[in-house]
Amino acid sequence: MEEIPQINCDVLVIGSGLTGMAASLFAVTRGLDTAQVGTSGELGFASGLIDLLGIHPVADGQERDDPWRAVDGLSNSHPRHPYARLNKKEMHSALTAFQSFLADNGLPYHIDNGRNQRLILPTGTIKPTYAVPITVRNNARALAEKSPCLIVDFHGLKGFSGRQMVEMLRPVWPALTTRRITFPDGGGELLCEHMALSLEQADTRARLAETIIPHLDSVDYVGLPAILGIYRPMLVFDDLRQRLQRPLFEIPTMPPAIGGLRLKNIFEQALPRMGVKTLYQQKVLTVAPGNPAGFHLHIGQKGTPRQIVTARAVILATGRFIGGGLAADRRQIRETVFNLPLYQPAARTDWHRKSFFDPNGHPINRFGLETNETLQPVDAAGQVIHPGLFAAGSILAHQDWMRQKCGAGLGITTAHAAVSACFRFIDA
Repeated sequence: MEEIPQINCDVLVIGSGLTGMAASLFAVTRGLDTAQVGTSGELGFASGLIDLLGIHPVADGQERDDPWRAVDGLSNSHPRHPYARLNKKEMHSALTAFQSFLADNGLPYHIDNGRNQRLILPTGTIKPTYAVPITVRNNARALAEKSPCLIVDFHGLKGFSGRQMVEMLRPVWPALTTRRITFPDGGGELLCEHMALSLEQADTRARLAETIIPHLDSVDYVGLPAILGIYRPMLVFDDLRQRLQRPLFEIPTMPPAIGGLRLKNIFEQALPRMGVKTLYQQKVLTVAPGNPAGFHLHIGQKGTPRQIVTARAVILATGRFIGGGLAADRRQIRETVFNLPLYQPAARTDWHRKSFFDPNGHPINRFGLETNETLQPVDAAGQVIHPGLFAAGSILAHQDWMRQKCGAGLGITTAHAAVSACFRFIDA
């Protein structure tokens, strides 16, 4: 029988969505011997925007310009929200470190003096967010100025309608117009990923610019779906901007989103170079917590172990249902790796409100892991389940990241806090 390879490390990060990637980045940067396991498909659902806190209180749908002040309000009114357990100075440090890492790897972001920026989306709605890729920055500027702007649409591209955006936004942005054109490298149904890869070729960019230029009379800005490259987005963005001689911006698209695929590529390329032992497209099959000194985990695919990982600590960043961190049956919701107890009501009838659009949201969105101040999962009595186990991201209870517009910020800041607590545990 073939011997299964073994990996020893200080910390194993379970999950390869945005939270897991951030946790691995922060851990290896702190000097921890880090391994990471996950299927890495969740990042395809990420827009590439970094929301900190856009709506509070959610029942009122109140949009916030100052997310840091909103965090204070949220922490006061909802003391069990994960943000209420974090230090704001450390939250700033987490977001700054994350942004610096992306800039160093060719994907610079823009923050507008600590305030939320308002962007248009392909549905014709407006979204507040905290940090945006440079390729998106002029989206907020053009909207704020209400300048004459052309939205470029493409025959065969689903999930993106310039006409819908213009009609929805006409009351607040009457100078917004649209043209639907043919993409120079494709016919029939178009996929954003194929378009983005094609635009990394100079010839495709030249032909696209030639098609757009005749429509630029009296236009100050040009907006495109987020298709300006995956591996070299700044090169594609700068080149097309120069060809059009107009300020240019991207509009985030529906999943699978190019913004998320860019992040996925950067992390999967950079983390191994930094020393992270990556076990992508694999999952934890079995866990033996053993004693307080560490964990013994079998990692593999389709029930077949391919690696044995011995870790002194674990950071659980598996997300919710899409990421596979939570699963539901007819009676209960369960945590899928350690079978940890969850905050949830006893009856399934209490999972949802009767109205789909209930202003208070659905209780199921706030289910998840209960933790202490150092993000260690606890049982119903408030006792730590294992001293070397920490959790971060959307698997945490008492938050409604989608309605609060805080998903990426929650993942990044709690990952940073979990890594700091993990470092203290290992260093003790």
